Amino acid sequence: MIKVAFICVHNSCRSQIAEALSKRLAGDVFESYSAGTETKPQINQDAVRLMKQLYGIDMEQTQYSKLLNTIPPVDAVITMGCNVACPYLSCRHREDWNLDDPTGKDDEAFLAVIQEIETKIKNLANRIKDNRLFAE
Repeated sequence: MIKVAFICVHNSCRSQIAEALSKRLAGDVFESYSAGTETKPQINQDAVRLMKQLYGIDMEQTQYSKLLNTIPPVDAVITMGCNVACPYLSCRHREDWNLDDPTGKDDEAFLAVIQEIETKIKNLANRIKDNRLFAE
């Protein structure tokens, strides 16, 4: 099965949401991982709360902030939109989702990012199913 890593610097918000939603929405299409170049002691609490409300997913039960060297080799890397030098990881396919970091903002900002991640994950799953990901 194709392995996809969602990468951002702190691995505490957007990449964690992407990992959780991918497992829920596309777990039959690809394996999901998230990681960063730095870690945080806990996943963003607003993200945790909203993911529980929206999807019934408790990210703190199955996920934690991880460094790049703790995940297996992957086929595809999705960067979240670091606005700095995004971490590099060897892969066959790379793309940047250019998502705004909602950390410190209101629920509306988080909900917009969560919705955008959901849409992008569904698109990614379809591209993998249609064998288009590595042809791009």
